[in-house]
Amino acid sequence: MNHASITQRLAAAFGVAALLGASFTAGAQTAHADRPLRMIVPLAAGSTVDAVARALGPGFGRATGHPVVVENIGGAGGIPGTSQLVKAAKDGLTLGMISSNHVINPGIYKTVPYDSLKDITPIAVIATVPLVLVVHPSVPAKDVKELIALAKARPGTLNYGSAGNGSTLHLASELLVSETGIEIKHVPYRGTGPLVTDLVGGQVQMGFVSISQVASHIKAGTLRALGVSTTSRSAALPDVPTLAEAGVPKYSFDAWIALVGPAGLPKATIDSYAAAVKTAMAASELQSALAGQGLTPMSIGPDAAPAFFQAELAKHQKLVKQSGATLD
Repeated sequence: MNHASITQRLAAAFGVAALLGASFTAGAQTAHADRPLRMIVPLAAGSTVDAVARALGPGFGRATGHPVVVENIGGAGGIPGTSQLVKAAKDGLTLGMISSNHVINPGIYKTVPYDSLKDITPIAVIATVPLVLVVHPSVPAKDVKELIALAKARPGTLNYGSAGNGSTLHLASELLVSETGIEIKHVPYRGTGPLVTDLVGGQVQMGFVSISQVASHIKAGTLRALGVSTTSRSAALPDVPTLAEAGVPKYSFDAWIALVGPAGLPKATIDSYAAAVKTAMAASELQSALAGQGLTPMSIGPDAAPAFFQAELAKHQKLVKQSGATLD
């Protein structure tokens, strides 16, 4: 993925949202107005989550009256950064931009020093990151049904790559295995970059990858797109069917990005922050920028977010158990 491009394009769109912030009423202001708000991103700089956080910062800051300072605390699947978030003061001045890793980690790591549900306050699920199933052109399957038939005819001979054990890309493939009953071998990589390189080179035959990371290869014909992971088609790949359309009717999987705080935030703070996010996300320019990068805006606020997190935790823990992936 060209993370610099993501950051630039999203930042431009969020600049519009920043202007919209001027129209917020005083009710959107929180305690300690004008003091900086620390937004922890528990992943390395340059990730998609980081790009969204930095793009959201100016407009969110204008709307709430708090200049936003993004702080990256990477490593261990986001656990160190999230640990700092959950221990932060409940004054609304420390928030976190998290991803699906948050509900994957309890099943992958032997010890996670917080409860993924009880120790956070959900504010808004901002966007999903649809994945696309791609195969190397040498794979003799032109669509998902042909791929399933090929895998069943040759059990255990096809392989798929992922960004590592327990990654969303790994679990997306495990869901495909679960829904179709095929047998394919897992080849874990240390990150998405090496995975895409080997997919294009044919060293690994197939895999799920975020759309923005392989769109150029799909266009060039060096990778073949068979289906997207979400229940709706992606605006970035409108001609590519969903997995459900393509022959796996119950398939639905996407990564997501959410804004949360430590547990126990005052309701007034939660509501004002959620309103700020919602209004900023309504800008058509922002919607277009997200869609152009393969991201799908979401509008899950603080009332519905807890149930969303609970369902995602249950789904991912089932897939983690199925995959057998564990980390120290």
